[in-house]
Amino acid sequence: MVLIRGINVGGKNPVPMAGLRACLEELGCTSVSTYIASGNAIVDSAVPVKKLAAALEEELPRRFALHDELVKVLVLTSKKLHSVIADRPAGFGDQPDKYHSDAVFLMGGLAMAEAMSVFDPREGVDAVWPGNGVIYSQRLSAERTRSRLSKIVGTSPYKSMTIRSWQTTTKLAALLDARSESPAP
Repeated sequence: MVLIRGINVGGKNPVPMAGLRACLEELGCTSVSTYIASGNAIVDSAVPVKKLAAALEEELPRRFALHDELVKVLVLTSKKLHSVIADRPAGFGDQPDKYHSDAVFLMGGLAMAEAMSVFDPREGVDAVWPGNGVIYSQRLSAERTRSRLSKIVGTSPYKSMTIRSWQTTTKLAALLDARSESPAP
């Protein structure tokens, strides 16, 4: 699983998914598919995760007209993604009509203590929980304009985070599961 931070956001760092798929294939990935145009790719690869992430981070600015250096890559194994889901706080993501829930993935060796220090949850609106390489963030949908989640955007640690909605996170896991259940051609 490849998560790319900072592409196709607000018209910046445009990366067409066909181009991303071709790039990943040239880096040694197979069975490449993408999910929504926000930097999610499902791949098979024998390349170690850190090596693949570094190679893709290096290749993206060569291949695409990126506007800034905030593009970063996180490669997760299927096991890691599934542990993020399994280890979620009790009830997290279970009430999508009431709460907006996000998985905030830490990248580039960002320490949990440093990452957590930039969150300032508003009582009754926001809640955050540390996980293993991820911060679980939830905000009351009816009060989302009062949420303090956006305060993290201007911070240095934010540059080493990539956020996926809980719906996207679980969908990516389901797509991985569907691939492993499909019979080989």
